Amino acid sequence: MAARNPRPVNASSLEVHHLRSTVLGLAKASHFQPTLAVTAAATGLAVMAGRGVLGCIAVALAVLCGQLSTGWSNDWFDAARDTEVGRMDKPIVAGMVTVRTVRASALIAIVLVGPLSLLSGWRAALIHVVAVGSAWAYNAGLKSTIVSPLPYGLSFALLPAFVTLGLPGHPWPRADIMVITGLLGIGAHFINTLADRADDRSTGVRGLPQRLPASVTLGVGVAVFAVCACMIRSIGGRLPLLENLILAASFGCDALVIGAVATDRPRAAWSWTLAATVACLALFVVARPPLVT
Repeated sequence: MAARNPRPVNASSLEVHHLRSTVLGLAKASHFQPTLAVTAAATGLAVMAGRGVLGCIAVALAVLCGQLSTGWSNDWFDAARDTEVGRMDKPIVAGMVTVRTVRASALIAIVLVGPLSLLSGWRAALIHVVAVGSAWAYNAGLKSTIVSPLPYGLSFALLPAFVTLGLPGHPWPRADIMVITGLLGIGAHFINTLADRADDRSTGVRGLPQRLPASVTLGVGVAVFAVCACMIRSIGGRLPLLENLILAASFGCDALVIGAVATDRPRAAWSWTLAATVACLALFVVARPPLVT
């Protein structure tokens, strides 16, 4: 009996499949959810600060490029470690995208950060470059040291400064707002490490949260988010009932973070952490405190 001829492979279909895989892989490697959340937060701050349409677009583009470069550099730097422990949730390990493509994307994005930041003036650009550089320093090695929370705190604390320094007169933001955003970054760092503690231990990633017991890491992260929500509420007062409801929702998200970790669902805990972040941002929008003194 004659063998059937193999079905011819459609070259164009393979190219489309490869392109789709690369695009999806790059999106996943960018840490899409945090990237979108930080970009939206920065744009919201720009709107509140009165940066105008063009100013808000400038902030959004610069922060988006900075966040993309940070996410891509993270997966680029961690590719060998992720492969070693079989992290199939990582697009490079899963074969969705190559290290070379992620590296090139990260470098292109970081090059664009400078000129896009300059649209807000040289002072704001300098601050944003420092913030993005701090994030890259974390990816490049500080994540494995006891000072791992510092890059998170510095980068997020400088975010409102990037926005306000682009205003006429180049004012600095209020100190308490910089403290709040910095603490939110640190709290996110602590909770984000909970899902990867075993892999981090086997590959030598020993930041401060990994050196602490998991219960302490969780407690610190949740406590920081609760404190931040209370600090935002304390500078509000425009719509007290709505602000109190959002504050309660924020506490509810914190409780769900604890519940997810207690039931061995650390990835779900990270999702609820993002929800708690959104609640804090919503509270900030409703409270609408002045960004500068």
